[in-house]
Amino acid sequence: MFNTVKDAWAEVGGLSKPSKMPSYGYSLSAFKCKVGSKLRNIANSTCSDCYALKGRYVFPNVQEALDRRMDRLLNNPKWVEAMAFLINHYCKNKVKMHRLKEATITNNVFRWHDSGDIQSLDHLQKIVAIAELTPSVRHWLPTREVAMVRDYQKQYGEFPSNLVVRISATMINGLPHKFHRHTSTVSTAKDFDLGWTCPASKQDNKCGTCRACWDSNVENITYPLH
Repeated sequence: MFNTVKDAWAEVGGLSKPSKMPSYGYSLSAFKCKVGSKLRNIANSTCSDCYALKGRYVFPNVQEALDRRMDRLLNNPKWVEAMAFLINHYCKNKVKMHRLKEATITNNVFRWHDSGDIQSLDHLQKIVAIAELTPSVRHWLPTREVAMVRDYQKQYGEFPSNLVVRISATMINGLPHKFHRHTSTVSTAKDFDLGWTCPASKQDNKCGTCRACWDSNVENITYPLH
């Protein structure tokens, strides 16, 4: 058990707060993506122009921070407990946001991997354990690691009800994966209707009040290509 947020923060290497998101998230280096590192060399793949491989993400200090998070994830036995502590603190309560100008936020959602992806089946199991320790928080995990998701479901069955794992399409304008209920696609067409279309591009590139990505009743999310 952790006595302070500062202690838990140090155990995991910190959380992320993307400007688009309504809450905190967790990120790793996109350079360490397993499937993504292959897809980014394929023209018109959804990873071919990855936002997390440019801009501030590639600053040395940012990459160092992301590498520290990876080290904590892989080597710290307190990682699951510390992550659950932070998520319960920041996502269950109305609190002052860390290093942000906004005064307070009340939210019960958490986004996994605004940068990076699942590293292993063990990593996915840890995320499931955290979801189980934070039952009042809704988790969204976008991933291209189809094999890891298949392996988890084959061995352990369905994910917790508060964890929506969305398999991301590999190609722009590609169809969603068929084996998994929750998916996402990327489209350049205005009439590419495969479920819910992300409204962020029409509202200052922010989620606003939309929480479709976290909604287990929404099977596919279509993201207009930036």
